[in-house]
Amino acid sequence: MPHPPHDSLPHAPGVGYKPQHYGDIIADPAPVEWLEIHAENYMGDGGRPLAQLEHLARRFAISVHGVGLSIGGEAPLDRDHLARLRHLCDWLQPASFSEHLAWSTHEGAFLNDLLPLPYTNATLARVAAHIDDVQQTLGRQMLLENPSSYLAFDESTWAEPDFMHELALRTGCGLLLDVNNVFVSATNLGYEPRAYIDAYPLDLVGEIHVGGHDQDHDDHDAPLLIDSHGRVVVEPVWALLDDTLARGGRRPVLVEWDTDVPDWPVLAAEARRAATALQNVHSTPRSVPGTDRETA
Repeated sequence: MPHPPHDSLPHAPGVGYKPQHYGDIIADPAPVEWLEIHAENYMGDGGRPLAQLEHLARRFAISVHGVGLSIGGEAPLDRDHLARLRHLCDWLQPASFSEHLAWSTHEGAFLNDLLPLPYTNATLARVAAHIDDVQQTLGRQMLLENPSSYLAFDESTWAEPDFMHELALRTGCGLLLDVNNVFVSATNLGYEPRAYIDAYPLDLVGEIHVGGHDQDHDDHDAPLLIDSHGRVVVEPVWALLDDTLARGGRRPVLVEWDTDVPDWPVLAAEARRAATALQNVHSTPRSVPGTDRETA
């Protein structure tokens, strides 16, 4: 164990850690209070990446985010991958571990995409079994992230918020709510993003993400958003974050930026916008219109 473990992430801004920002983060991290790493970048033995991570973990809570488990895949989970993941978590003792509701493997091949799933009872049972496997192997709760979607499956019989809720109930996992993914999916599939947030089990959310996306058009010239994590967060996504926090209360909020990574001042400015969103959350619960729920 490289440091005294952080039991939980602070309800404060975090950023996805990139090695080129190491010096800036050590010198002046404000307002960032926690960092996320992608697990697959730290599964090697030793070297500068792990040395830097060990140093950072002495100062910051760390969230480990996996992108390679293929939770939604039809095949059993890769035992070697799970073993390396457990080794990393046992060494690092992160405050949080999360994965995507997606699949990325088929008949032994690894695909460079996080692909969507039909929301059916069969999918539900398979994904729940995989989550149970992950949590038992790691000896810790995992958070499951909602996907960004570009198509809908005709065979789906569950709405996505209900599907996520049922997975959490069956397995005891928590949820990671990516607000940008909600906005991207809602635009691409033609539904209202705030209606999605209304239906989402916000009490089970342990972490919230925001990030940038690219704008394109499909073959019918309809708007098509791509979850690229390569730009600043757009104002409608910040507004959706504000609404989510007003309804569900303060949570750890991560700013993701994974491609065309900017200099540290640009990313720090995005983190300050997340800090403002958190500071603006009222302590008095307010009702969600059209429901009997109250939110912090």
